Amino acid sequence: MSISASDTPRKRPTTIILVVLIILVALAGGAYYLAPRFERAAPRIKLPDAEVLGLAPVQIRISDQGTGLKSVTATLSVGGSQVTLVSEQYARPVAERTFTVDLSSKLGRGVEGPAVLRVSAQDGSLWKFPHGNQTVVQKNLAIDLTPPAVELVAGDRYVNFGGAGVITYKASADAVSSGVRIGGRLFPGVRGQVKDYPDRLVAFFAHPYDAPADAKAALVATDKAGNSSEIPLAYTLKHVKYRKSTIRISDNFLQKVTHLLGDPGKRQGTPKEIFLRINKNLRKENEDRIAAITGKFTPLVLWRGVFRQLSNSKVEANFADYRTYIYDNEPIDNAYHLGYDLSVTKHYPVEAANSGKVAFAGDLGIYGNAIILDHGLGLYTLYGHMSSIDVHVGDTIGQGQLMGKTGQTGLAAGDHLHYGVYLHGVAVLPVEWWDPKWIRDNVEPKLGRPSGEANAQQSNAPRMPARGQRR
Repeated sequence: MSISASDTPRKRPTTIILVVLIILVALAGGAYYLAPRFERAAPRIKLPDAEVLGLAPVQIRISDQGTGLKSVTATLSVGGSQVTLVSEQYARPVAERTFTVDLSSKLGRGVEGPAVLRVSAQDGSLWKFPHGNQTVVQKNLAIDLTPPAVELVAGDRYVNFGGAGVITYKASADAVSSGVRIGGRLFPGVRGQVKDYPDRLVAFFAHPYDAPADAKAALVATDKAGNSSEIPLAYTLKHVKYRKSTIRISDNFLQKVTHLLGDPGKRQGTPKEIFLRINKNLRKENEDRIAAITGKFTPLVLWRGVFRQLSNSKVEANFADYRTYIYDNEPIDNAYHLGYDLSVTKHYPVEAANSGKVAFAGDLGIYGNAIILDHGLGLYTLYGHMSSIDVHVGDTIGQGQLMGKTGQTGLAAGDHLHYGVYLHGVAVLPVEWWDPKWIRDNVEPKLGRPSGEANAQQSNAPRMPARGQRR
């Protein structure tokens, strides 16, 4: 009996401890399970950055990374009335919702003016039961559903495939951007360059060499609210036959150009791999850089009259030639040649085709030592493979001014000048700008004066000899 009596008290503390542990584990588990349900982070609301809303769809983004969204409401107060844009409740909370709202269908075309956009969101948290955490965002803005007006004054009847066109037009004062759109590209217009007509705009555009022949061009204008108007441009696209050529790559040539890959690690590999890194990867980097430089817009005409071919030069390779490169009797790559190769004597003086400003001067990869001149209104000329450069970025250049000498730097097999013309970042047919008749018939009538009459700054550089034969 004494042994039994002494054992009983010893079991009770053990049982109590076990029960306490079970309760503590249950409480911890419950806290672990319920804690997220009591989270305090409110939903996040992202409204449009624009201060004016128009016909373009309005996007509202709402998210909650905690318990998730339980309800969302968006209203727009304008013209003395309130319109519900969004009203949703969720039986099962969601982490994120994005709403795209068409205001014209919600408001109707006649409702415009000052407005207040109010968005509220609640999550499923128990912290502020029964409503949860709530976020309310309100923004004062304006509603404008009227597109800007645009009117074509003078267009082009004919445009060369890969060449340039010029139009003049009018756009209402609320248009913040306008120009010619074709093939996903916008060629902007500018005011103040049409003589005697300060309200008119002029736009130089291209039917790009790599755009489909049936690509449709349109005159477009967009206002601050994103509303846009457009007028189709009708012109006859004149066929230009671009050549296809084959170029054989030798090991000796590869040894001479491998240095173009500045990183020694990229110079390792088979001859084919090295050439592809130069002709494909480096070419892409260089063309992207050229597009960035020539895509900038100077809203003045800096050139004057017809552009001039390098004196005593002959065209040896044409614009938009489609080249196939052959190594070891195998086609290994293709590329467009975006300019003319002008053959002259070795280290021949390079003359500026027209007046402008130096936008770039230095090493340009496959183009070697190169110069890019800005002639205004998005028009640029490029001079590549030079052996020396005698100008600097920012210099004002006159037509015929000497800028350096030809060479065979970059991806060049011999001494020559690579000459390219770019319009708003797009390579275009150079021969048009050498043609006095084309300038006289297509450019000067749109400007109302000889191009550059008021703005071009001419150099005192002597006139160079007449250009040589061109093919």
